[in-house]
Amino acid sequence: MIKSQENKLSKAINFAISAHEGAMRKGRKIPYIIHPLEVLCIAATMTSDTDVLCASVLHDVLEDTDATAQDIKENFGQKILDLVAAESEYKAKDKPACETWKQRKTEALRKLMLSDDKNIKIIALADKLSNMRSLYCDYQTEGENIWLKFNQRQKSEQKWYYDSMASALKELKDTLAYKEYTKLLKQVFD
Repeated sequence: MIKSQENKLSKAINFAISAHEGAMRKGRKIPYIIHPLEVLCIAATMTSDTDVLCASVLHDVLEDTDATAQDIKENFGQKILDLVAAESEYKAKDKPACETWKQRKTEALRKLMLSDDKNIKIIALADKLSNMRSLYCDYQTEGENIWLKFNQRQKSEQKWYYDSMASALKELKDTLAYKEYTKLLKQVFD
């Protein structure tokens, strides 16, 4: 049983590596796959559930690659697909991402606040903490210029989103991940 769970996680890691191949982190010379792997590591501090860990490393596959929901379902099953889909934003292909940013973030927050699934919140927190770590590092070297690389370039809007995430994820307030997230949130935005 343990071996099959390890194989499942290895398969998810390899799937994510392949799906994100060639992609780079926004505004950085770092392979994108570093982010999903970091999200996996953060999620592993909050759960040992293999399905949640698989979904954490796959969390951006639907949103940012050519992989489909059917690909996820066939390879990993409905439960993992549901977890990945819950963390995915669906970008309007006919509009620039900067025009739909607020709508997408509002919808993501709404879904998260309505969810009573702790696993979805673990993945969301792991994702946002990874993003916040990256923001903090970039802020140390670039200062206020960091906002220029994002679809939403107004710091106040970014602050609204990350503050709102902290509220939506309060259920996890006793975890080290949440404590680090809120600490970095203050250091970047206050």
